[in-house]
Amino acid sequence: MDWLERTAKLRLWTRSGNRAPHKPLLFLYALGRFQQDADSELRYSAVEKDLKELLTEYGPSNRTTPSYPFHHLVSDGVWEVRTDRGPGSPGSGVRELRAAGAAGRLAPELRAALRREPSLLGRVARVLLDLNFPPSLHTELCEAVGLELEPAETGQLSTGLLPTGELSTGPRQRDRRMRELVLTAYEYQCAFCGYDGRIGAVPVGLEAAHVRWWAFDGPDAVDNGLCLCSLHHKLFDKGVLGIGEDHRILVSQRFVGHSTTARRQVIALAGRPLAGPQPGALPVAAAHRSWHTSQVFHGTPRPVSAV
Repeated sequence: MDWLERTAKLRLWTRSGNRAPHKPLLFLYALGRFQQDADSELRYSAVEKDLKELLTEYGPSNRTTPSYPFHHLVSDGVWEVRTDRGPGSPGSGVRELRAAGAAGRLAPELRAALRREPSLLGRVARVLLDLNFPPSLHTELCEAVGLELEPAETGQLSTGLLPTGELSTGPRQRDRRMRELVLTAYEYQCAFCGYDGRIGAVPVGLEAAHVRWWAFDGPDAVDNGLCLCSLHHKLFDKGVLGIGEDHRILVSQRFVGHSTTARRQVIALAGRPLAGPQPGALPVAAAHRSWHTSQVFHGTPRPVSAV
């Protein structure tokens, strides 16, 4: 049984580029708990709060209850559920899972494979991370679910899904020129704050951010990129920042910051026009902007700030 292929297929049921990280988040959480205690079970009533927080933090705004993946992950062959009455899930309802004392853990075959080959855990986690989240979130997501991986294991995996649904073991076809093209288009300054630091002739702290994530068919193209400083890249991928239809900056009302720095660096950005791209360079395409707003940006935008 190829556990990497089975893991990669968790998100095949999604439609039209919509994010559905519910199963991957539960799977990552279960891997973290397995790493800490290979024999433990996850009682739904005990982990519901943790799973809900993960969905809130790393899922789209149209998130669902953690009871959904707790029940439905069984169908993927990597997870099992039992209740006080015996094997099997009582359903996807919150009340049913709580009342039945439902508890889940990784499927027996997968647990056995992880014991035989400890390095498999890192490879499975990398597939989940790479196919569902941008690289900027991998390290903090591992910390959130309690996974301890080697640095190389939190890097982007050189795999993807073929049209047949099989896992490709060849290199991902990324355009290595994207960073240079995007930074040039935005004249080596953050599109949100204007930061343009260098050490000598080398830009430092500037990154090419995908608007529509690579994991969800976002192309390596200037009209799907922004030059952002490290701070604003992270906040953009976390859904704190977004881009409005008029190419002005959106700031989520969920973001809270009381310091002068937080107000100036984040809250005060609300309503500001993007800096760039330069004339002749393609701006962010409407389709990619719309995807980010619906799938990544959290909640309602703040009104224009007077900070």
